[in-house]
Amino acid sequence: MYTLTARSLLEDVFTSVNVKRTLERNPESPAALHPYVVGRCGVATVADIDAAVDAAVSAAPEWAATPLSTRMRLGPMFRAKLQERREEFLSMLMAEAHPRMLAEWELSCLEQVYSDESCDWYRQQMSTEFDHGPRRLIVRRCPDGVVCINPPQNAPAPSAALAVLVLMAGNTVVVRAPRSIALSTMYVLRELVAPLLRELGAPPGALNVVCGKPQQTLERWLGHPGVNDILYFGGSEEGLRFERECVARGKKPILELAGNDGLVVWRDADLRLAAEAIAECFYGSGQICMVPNYVLAHPAIADELLALVRAEVGNVRPGYPEDYGVLLSPVRRSEKFFRLLNQALQEGAELVCGGRRIELDGTPSETGVFLEPTVVRVNGLREARCLDVVQHETFFPLIPFVVAEPASDELLLERTIGFLNDNIYGLRNSLWTTSADVTDRFVTRVHNGGLLKVNDSHIGFLPYLPSHGGTGLTGGAFGEANYPILKTSHLQGVSISRGVRPRTAVFGD
Repeated sequence: MYTLTARSLLEDVFTSVNVKRTLERNPESPAALHPYVVGRCGVATVADIDAAVDAAVSAAPEWAATPLSTRMRLGPMFRAKLQERREEFLSMLMAEAHPRMLAEWELSCLEQVYSDESCDWYRQQMSTEFDHGPRRLIVRRCPDGVVCINPPQNAPAPSAALAVLVLMAGNTVVVRAPRSIALSTMYVLRELVAPLLRELGAPPGALNVVCGKPQQTLERWLGHPGVNDILYFGGSEEGLRFERECVARGKKPILELAGNDGLVVWRDADLRLAAEAIAECFYGSGQICMVPNYVLAHPAIADELLALVRAEVGNVRPGYPEDYGVLLSPVRRSEKFFRLLNQALQEGAELVCGGRRIELDGTPSETGVFLEPTVVRVNGLREARCLDVVQHETFFPLIPFVVAEPASDELLLERTIGFLNDNIYGLRNSLWTTSADVTDRFVTRVHNGGLLKVNDSHIGFLPYLPSHGGTGLTGGAFGEANYPILKTSHLQGVSISRGVRPRTAVFGD
């Protein structure tokens, strides 16, 4: 499979498509030398997929026996390597249609996940010791074994890079690079992670990466007796089916599915900053699970906030991925966007801005490959969940702005918290307020989701806190904040005693 630079689709669609089709028919064609071609990757056979798992199985005992202190070095080493090869990493993402600003945001995620603060915290969680009389007690986490990772097409490399945490836990890993967009995943794992493992003395087979057909690869993993865990990224409906299949076959499912994040703006919020946070919903054309998906606005400030959001939308523009300031990505299939928008409008929502296809320069066009950032206003909490744009993740640059019915602040607060907790998804939620009491009520009572942020970027990453994970349709039956180093390991208690008489230990003196 060949990767063509995303710029080619914006510069010369005809040539780009022609080169792609030619190479699909004949991978050895001279078209492989076209300057639009930036990478290639062999597609794995069934035998290759099985061989990768077999290699991971063979390496698992030795890597699990490697001291935790050695394995934990991998995180800081990887972060340093990312910073050293920063421009290469960003160029790989831009080649796959990630605007530079979005690629930098994705890099910031990995820098926080592997920061010194986060790695120190992981180390504490992985093993803690206590003195208890004549005993040394240890509470530790042991690796699950062989972990397979199926990253998503919208962010394959940053998701595949979570394999480093899985390795730090003492597991061996098999990663499937998405067949249609393998370049950045292969780069991160082959060029950055693999040399670090060799430097640490990891056995061959500790890390494996194949570029395979998704369904075929997942079936081989499910059927292989050596696979322990499968980290699956995808839509909620298919993900929950996959969860049931994993459990039936004795595998641990770790799910990263759709998000439908709520962002609440209270009457006393800093509205300019809140508007900036709301505009994060348009990053990458909304095709990111952890951006805000709906706004709940206090009726007292709704009109003013909407005006500020409209102004922020003016800063969100399309362009070539390499151009700084570009935030929108091309959207190849937009039929669902218009279906969701039309349904909302027919059910009484009001179009605030957007709603059209646009060209590279922002000009409205029926054939544009970008979508305008789109805001719709929905009046009333009671009926809002009846709209698909509120009830479910849209995965487009489309955000509903829900304005609650006028009521006392106490009643509005109750209804807003209830609305967030009733969300059938649960990735992130955020709140904007200057009230300590309102903040305390949210922190105490909002239990839905893996992350709650107050007066902060909705999508920003921080040390210690999870980058992924959530409840409900986001994380499945076992959903919670996802720290891959913890989710791919299990607790074990150990007692080491000296001079303890067994009968006394059981019955006392």
